[in-house]
Amino acid sequence: MIQKLFFLTYFYNDPIFILVFSFLKSRNINNQQTGSTSTTQEETYENGVPKAYTVKEGDDLWTVSEKIYGSGYNWVDIAEANKLENPEVLFVGSKLNVPNVEKKEIVSEEQTDKTNPITGISYNVKEGDSLWDIAVRSYGDGYKWVEISRVNKLVNPNIIHPGNILQLPR
Repeated sequence: MIQKLFFLTYFYNDPIFILVFSFLKSRNINNQQTGSTSTTQEETYENGVPKAYTVKEGDDLWTVSEKIYGSGYNWVDIAEANKLENPEVLFVGSKLNVPNVEKKEIVSEEQTDKTNPITGISYNVKEGDSLWDIAVRSYGDGYKWVEISRVNKLVNPNIIHPGNILQLPR
């Protein structure tokens, strides 16, 4: 019994034990505090977006953003609102503040680049052109660059030069 008492006295006076014990005790208090608030009704903005979100197993900012806004692209807004140093790391049970922002949607190049369409069966490459841009202007679909590359038997589709004449399959 005396040996146990001496060991405990020695162990309790060790600064590392005190540090670890303090950390575990504070963590337990924080868990108890967050546990008691999770039973309350979650507040929402006028548009139905919740003001806070509790991280669940398997969540990342993209999936959280999809659940809340219907678009993963708002993950940046959530990261900024919470001042996350590393947005790739979320801890299960932690609360995220959710900003009241509009749903972000990506506008593709197909929708934005309606200027200067290509309507012919061939195209003379200009400085700054890429197969993607040529496909968007020719077909309204950048992914058709593969067809242009195949028809023209391009060895490296990333390299086209001004003055090249490309056949455009129609």
